[in-house]
Amino acid sequence: MNKSTKACLLSALVFPGVGHFYLKKYFVGSLLSCGSLLLLGFIISREVERALQILDKILQGEVQPDSAAIIEMLSRQAAGADMRMVNIASLALIFLWIIGIIDAYMVGRKSD
Repeated sequence: MNKSTKACLLSALVFPGVGHFYLKKYFVGSLLSCGSLLLLGFIISREVERALQILDKILQGEVQPDSAAIIEMLSRQAAGADMRMVNIASLALIFLWIIGIIDAYMVGRKSD
């Protein structure tokens, strides 16, 4: 297997930037990895915050602890500026991942 294919697979299947590290392109790999980690951290923090809000309402007795009530609560919370930011961050993460895959392949092709 040549370098471009390995780098492309590493970027696609492991994490953005890993293929660049394999190709010894540390600066670009670091940019892709750090950007992806920041976006992923933002998404996870917002989702954990949503889960804790629902848990607080369950513990206070405002919501029944059954799946139908929790799903209804989630659907009500899904509309808002905060969810819009999570959606934008998710799209940015997907975009970074795709850019990392394509760039790792192209850089690998040059070094082959």
